[in-house]
Amino acid sequence: MHNYDIKETYVVSNSLKEALEISQITGRPLLIKGEPGTGKTELAKYLALLQELELFTWGIKSTSVAKDGLYFYDAVARLNDSRFSNEGSNVDVKDIASYIRMGALGKAFKKEKKSIVLIDEIDKADIEFPNDLLLELDKMEFVIDETQEKVKAKYRPIFIITSNNEKELPDAFLRRCIFHYIDFPDAALMEEIIRSHYKDIDGELMFNALEKFYELRHNQDLKKKPSTSELIDWIQILLTMGAKVPQDSIPFLGSLIKNENDLEIVSNGKSFR
Repeated sequence: MHNYDIKETYVVSNSLKEALEISQITGRPLLIKGEPGTGKTELAKYLALLQELELFTWGIKSTSVAKDGLYFYDAVARLNDSRFSNEGSNVDVKDIASYIRMGALGKAFKKEKKSIVLIDEIDKADIEFPNDLLLELDKMEFVIDETQEKVKAKYRPIFIITSNNEKELPDAFLRRCIFHYIDFPDAALMEEIIRSHYKDIDGELMFNALEKFYELRHNQDLKKKPSTSELIDWIQILLTMGAKVPQDSIPFLGSLIKNENDLEIVSNGKSFR
């Protein structure tokens, strides 16, 4: 696991800076796409630290529905309290409001100041899920059915939504978003990223590591190409172990390759010139 200050190490391209600015000017959600490992999720963490705002994260699953981000009624906890609570307990099982738990959107709406909401990997959910979010994102309010309480946002949160492009998102949803695709860093930008993590890295080691890394990335036979985060891990291992990068092999290959078929391809030398 990385141990670093993301505010110091997250490198933002000019095009991404522009997309962030447009999103905040218009108040529209920023939809970020890009292959895994390009820093989509970390963008929200970086922005929260940079602007000193609280971050609420909603990780989307295949079973997620729009209401999950607003609130949920914890009926199980209420049942357990009614069955097992001791006499003299402060819990009032008749008070439904005590069992309403806010989701990421609900927490952000209730804040007394602006915050950031990360809706992570929206494309994992059902195809109708994005459209179901539109009403709440537009109105900035919702009603808790069990208590009829209306929750209305005092400040519109900054919404950052990520997608790995696993499925197409509805046009109606896309029209309401500012879109940005994070291209995979070229060698020059990757060098900047590496130096932000390892300021005193030896130039020759970095050059050789990048050469081998992009050789792997350009191999069309690989099913899962190594990402930026895996490169950073690999360089950390090289530095810790005091290892060099040979011409004809890749040390600590398991930090870059995460698929047995890809490992066989690389081990057989198909990734080298």
